[in-house]
Amino acid sequence: MAVCRALILALVAFFSCNGLLLALDKLSQLSYFTESYPPYNYRESNQLKGIAVDLLSAAAHRVDGQFDLRRIQLVPWARGYKLTRTGRNTVLFSTTRTPYRETLFDWVGPISATRVVIFARTDRGIKITDEDQLNGYTIGVIAQDIGEQALLAAGVAREQLRRAHEATSLVHMLRRERVDLWAYEEAVGRYLMKGEGVDIDEFEVVFTLKVSELYYAFSRDSDPEMRHRLQQGIDKVKATIEANGKTQYENILAKYR
Repeated sequence: MAVCRALILALVAFFSCNGLLLALDKLSQLSYFTESYPPYNYRESNQLKGIAVDLLSAAAHRVDGQFDLRRIQLVPWARGYKLTRTGRNTVLFSTTRTPYRETLFDWVGPISATRVVIFARTDRGIKITDEDQLNGYTIGVIAQDIGEQALLAAGVAREQLRRAHEATSLVHMLRRERVDLWAYEEAVGRYLMKGEGVDIDEFEVVFTLKVSELYYAFSRDSDPEMRHRLQQGIDKVKATIEANGKTQYENILAKYR
C-alpha cells in the first residue's frame, strides 16, 4: 500500500513539474513568421538575428524564462502575410501597423519606428512633391508589403507597380533602370544596398510615403493571454537598465545601428 502511495505521489509530481515547464514556455507554443528584413529580422551564418528577433527572445525570457528560436520561420513576405491571416496562433513580424491592417491582426509592440520612402537613382534627378506624380513612374514593390499598400492607398495604378519576391532584386532593378522608383522601408533599403555592394549615394530618397511603427502582428484567433504576456515582456525589456546605464532595449538597437 505504501509503495502504491509513493508511486502515485511520484507520478503527480512528474506531471505537475512538466505542466509547470509547459506553462513557463507559453510563447514558444506559437508559430512565428518573418522575412529577410535587416536590420530587424534576417538570417546570417544560418542564424536568425536582428532587432525584432532579439527583442522577441529577450521579452520571452523575461516572462517565460526561455524561448525556442526554432519556432520562427523565415519565409517570403507574401507567404507569411497569408499564413498569419489564415493560420491559427501565428505571429508575423516586423509588421508596419496601418489603418488598413488594424482589424486584420492583433498587435503587440512597438518594435521600432519606421519610415517607408521612395528611392530613385540619384543621377535621374527625379523630384516628387506630391503623391499624384507617382503615377508617372514604374515603381518596384514587394507584394503585400507596406510599400505596395501605401502606394495603392495613395491612388497609384496597379499597372505602374512591378512586384518582386525579394527586396534585393528590387535594388538591382532600380540600379539597372528596370524600374524608375522603389518603395521600401528606408533603413532596410539602405542596409540591403550595402549588403549588395551598392554605393548608397547612387540612390536618394525622393518622397516619404508613410511614417509609422513596426509591431508583432498576431492572428485574430490568438490567445489574448499570449499577447498580454509578450507585451509585458517587451515593456520589461524597455524598462530594464543594464550595466552600461542604458536599457536592455537600447542595447539591442545599438547592436544593429
